[in-house]
Amino acid sequence: MRVVLRHDVENVGKKGDILDVSDGYARNYLIPKGRAIPATPGVVAQAAAMRRSRDLKDARDRESAEVVARTLVSTVVRIPARAGAEGKLFGSVTTADVAAAVAAQSGVQLDRRRLGMDEPIRSLGTHEVPVKLHPDVEFRVTVEVVPGG
Repeated sequence: MRVVLRHDVENVGKKGDILDVSDGYARNYLIPKGRAIPATPGVVAQAAAMRRSRDLKDARDRESAEVVARTLVSTVVRIPARAGAEGKLFGSVTTADVAAAVAAQSGVQLDRRRLGMDEPIRSLGTHEVPVKLHPDVEFRVTVEVVPGG
């Protein structure tokens, strides 16, 4: 069955895409949940407008993400933390701490979910934290954990 997606559906497609999916998937999931509509000639024309608006929004999002990336790549974010004699922290520096420090020191608001830290930082020193603001815009923020706090 040919359908037009009304919303982004993970592992299927993006808003405005025209897809051939199995009849059962369309009838039992996509259409009842409002994620897709059957592809009629009028809907196909509407899908083209959805794709154009999606592309414009994507271009704006990418452009703003690149501006933020240029600002933050050259910035070193310093986070004071209590540490023991060997430089091991009495706790950890999490993505929320990094996002708050970036906002306080550079004025750029980052969503903590965009930070790609596998584990919290548990030692003093300089660390690289990957940030993914857009599917095409990835960069690293330099975080320096200093004694204090």
